[in-house]
Amino acid sequence: MMYNIRDLISNITTDWKDILFEIYNENVEYFETLEKFLKKEDETYDGISKIFPPQDLIFNSFNQCNLKETNVIIIGQDPYHQQGQAMGLCFSVPNGIPIPPSLKNIYKELCSDLNGDERKYLRKGDLIHWSSQGILLLNTALTVRESKPASHSKIWAKFIELLLNKIAEKEFSKSLIVMLWGNHAKKYKKYFHETCYFLEATHPSPLGANRGGWFGTGHFSKCNNILADLNKSPIIWLI
Repeated sequence: MMYNIRDLISNITTDWKDILFEIYNENVEYFETLEKFLKKEDETYDGISKIFPPQDLIFNSFNQCNLKETNVIIIGQDPYHQQGQAMGLCFSVPNGIPIPPSLKNIYKELCSDLNGDERKYLRKGDLIHWSSQGILLLNTALTVRESKPASHSKIWAKFIELLLNKIAEKEFSKSLIVMLWGNHAKKYKKYFHETCYFLEATHPSPLGANRGGWFGTGHFSKCNNILADLNKSPIIWLI
């Protein structure tokens, strides 16, 4: 299967397309290397394992709201690596797919923070209603090989660095709310302005959350309090 990054960017319907084309045009050689890597992965493991998410969802996180409407960034790691899970938004799975453990803990903390009914979300994993309100749900690798977590992390590392550096050049980025959950996410704090608002915690996975530092953080209400101080609309986290 051929991977054409330029074509995938062309299909983005928000103004994130412009910033991604800037990055592409300034780093064509890197993107050619990325395309060759994905093609080789596809050929090597043809009939054995797939690449997730599907091609048309690789840049899905940029397709939900415009760049200047982006107020919050949540940093994830890499896509879910089992069939039907990955949809290009960190922590999100399509509705009807069993809720992964990390997302269960996110919902548990969210409902505790905002007095929601956790039982409503047992089969409701699609977080597009977050991203459409100005939350960039950004994984630091945009693809993964089936059943091999972090298998594509190295090849995407340069893209994420280029992206975050490009975002930092834009005026809107000086007042972003950045949610950094876990040590992996916290490594990216250095790419953001000191004037950003950082909400840091342990990772919501069972391994991280059960050790303390996730439950009781109140990040969702804190985020809305910051947005109110900035005279911006609150996030409707629970629907």
